[in-house]
Amino acid sequence: MSFELLVGLAGLLGLLFLIALRIPIAYAMIVTGGIGVTILNGPLIFMSQLKDLAYIQFSIYDLSVVPMFVLMGNLATKAGLSRELFQAANAWVGWVRGGVAMSAIIACAGFGAVCGSSLATASTMGKVALPELRNYKYSGSLATGTLAAGGVLGILIPPSVVLVVYAIIVEANIIAMFMAAMIPGLLAVGLFLVTIAIYVRFFPESGPSREPMDRQEFWNATLGVLPVLGIFIAVIGGIYFGLFNPTPAAAAGVFLVGLLGIYRGLIKIPQLKAALLETAKTSGMIYLILLGAEMLKIFMSRGGVPQ
Repeated sequence: MSFELLVGLAGLLGLLFLIALRIPIAYAMIVTGGIGVTILNGPLIFMSQLKDLAYIQFSIYDLSVVPMFVLMGNLATKAGLSRELFQAANAWVGWVRGGVAMSAIIACAGFGAVCGSSLATASTMGKVALPELRNYKYSGSLATGTLAAGGVLGILIPPSVVLVVYAIIVEANIIAMFMAAMIPGLLAVGLFLVTIAIYVRFFPESGPSREPMDRQEFWNATLGVLPVLGIFIAVIGGIYFGLFNPTPAAAAGVFLVGLLGIYRGLIKIPQLKAALLETAKTSGMIYLILLGAEMLKIFMSRGGVPQ
């Protein structure tokens, strides 16, 4: 076994050890990659590469789509779109047995389509749907399991920030990645709904049915979700039909969500400041992860680990 390979394998174990110590993964990758390159090539090479990598990585044009989609998700949260999505889904399927849980899944998918973040989807929809699930006497296991499953839809449903980051790391086409994730995302939604239906059939007390909404409430809830549908069509439809690239599409999504929130009086200066601050924190974390991944990739390549 060569010295380079031995250092590479030791670095891989060191990375796992740092992650086990709950060190943020971005820092763990940067430290592991930096120490590895220093051992193999010397400190001067490491410092030079760190400088060049930071400039090259952060100047990628496609990377500008990340803060745009993150900001769109933060503004969507401030604009209260999650509640409207849940109310509309509840009007459509909430009257069947297990329907409120199904409504939460549908709303998670819809919010993920304007948010792009599984963490934001899970936390936001949890605040909206969990009180309703408890109000209709749903079991705790079904309620929490539904929201945990629905939260991960933010990764699959475009525009997903994770898909953007993955596409940049592997140098894939972002538009192709979005289109490829559409069918798996819809399939996951369908399977979650079928799972809930089967579960409440065997355990009917865990997801009781409720009375259907009257016609006026049904149409009010349906009309309330139309702006969200319009934003999704404008962003994803514009990308799919080649009207604009992902970055302009994300900027258009930010504009439309912000305009909707301002029109409804839900986004004012304090909410805008909070959304921008959250966006800066999240984007900075993602950029550090990308830098760490690139540094770790160079170290592993020079150590001969992939071979």
